[in-house]
Amino acid sequence: MFIRSERSIKEFFQLYPIVSWIVIINLALWLIISLLHLPIGETIYMYGTGNNYLISQGEYWRLITPIFLHGGLTHVLFNSFSLVLFGPALEQMLGKFKFIVAYLVAGFAGNLGTYLLGPEHPFYSHVGASGAIFGLFGIYLYMIFLRKDLMDQSSSQIILVIAGIGVFMTFLQPNVNIYGHIFGLIGGLAIAPLILVNAVPYWAARVRQSRPKHNDGTVSFDPNRWNKKRRIPRLPSHVKKRILWIVLGGLVVLGLLNMVGII
Repeated sequence: MFIRSERSIKEFFQLYPIVSWIVIINLALWLIISLLHLPIGETIYMYGTGNNYLISQGEYWRLITPIFLHGGLTHVLFNSFSLVLFGPALEQMLGKFKFIVAYLVAGFAGNLGTYLLGPEHPFYSHVGASGAIFGLFGIYLYMIFLRKDLMDQSSSQIILVIAGIGVFMTFLQPNVNIYGHIFGLIGGLAIAPLILVNAVPYWAARVRQSRPKHNDGTVSFDPNRWNKKRRIPRLPSHVKKRILWIVLGGLVVLGLLNMVGII
């Protein structure tokens, strides 16, 4: 579920348009605000950050807008990487509409928890998509324990380890919005029973939504197609799993250890 096999960025975009657009929006806003320092970027950041005091004054849009804003380069890259890694399977299993609803609801839940329990101080602000991403983990955890038909054992083990590390590091790393992480996770768990109705396993969704095909009504066959195949020996499945665990574990640990200021 979490091994990307797409052959190009174009193909990834065609298969997972919602994940792709969220990543594009995150990166574009970071470029405008933090790298290019455009005046419109300052305005977006000023009116988009989460701020409990301003929310209490009626600026309720701040319960959603922080999901698309980020502080530093590590912040936006790690959240974007997490979304690219864990979002595609859910987008195919749920469909585009349910996936974006789940993502926004989880992010809203994280920001709402921050508003209810966090400090109501004019100078306290928060940004980031981590609450929404933790919500995706919440949906996966619901599958692991209550919808085992939707997830294979290997993927379940990966999610359990990564979600466990994420929650553990939430309480250790400074400058992390603990409420955003925990309530985002709870938001994902809460909405999971609703959005998983009629959901299909990832492998079934992949069959149903295969790679885009260009068919002009004719049948073509390349007699040299087998000669063009690279003759690379296949790795045993247990070796592939071990490599996947090492890569995922290393990336997640490195990212979590650098989550200063990540929401």
